[in-house]
Amino acid sequence: MAMSQALIGEFDHEMANTRKALERVPDEKFDWKPHTKSFSMGALAGHLAFIPQWAKATIETPEFDVNPPGGQQVQPPPMKTRADVLAYFDKGVAEARSALLAVSDENLMKQWSLLAGGKTIFAMPRIAVLRGMIMNHMVHHRGQLTVYLRMNDLPVPALYGPSADEPNA
Repeated sequence: MAMSQALIGEFDHEMANTRKALERVPDEKFDWKPHTKSFSMGALAGHLAFIPQWAKATIETPEFDVNPPGGQQVQPPPMKTRADVLAYFDKGVAEARSALLAVSDENLMKQWSLLAGGKTIFAMPRIAVLRGMIMNHMVHHRGQLTVYLRMNDLPVPALYGPSADEPNA
């Protein structure tokens, strides 16, 4: 079995769960934040929507510089509504999924590097980046988002089993 085939079920599951959480973010709460140092709910949702773009970039490029010397720091496009977030997320998921299904085992084992200002933050095989920096990173921020939902008395979706709001899921 190809490594991409081994990953695709997990990818689909995590993306579907993330979409469920993003669907709960109300437009009127986009500016809400639990602390001055925290993302706003809208910024956190936008960050989650941006992560699938990284999967495609990981597969198709040897490195990525988030703040290239002499260039623009990478920023997601402005997303002002839940509809904007979901549209951007869905586009990124579709592109990432296609790239994942097309990638060879050989390419998944090639080194990939994340840079900031031309300096290497980390370098590891693409497959490790997809699991660690894409899917696990998404799970981390999705967990933050579910706390934001709870703090605003919004229903938390069932993700890996029932939630207090969806006990029969």
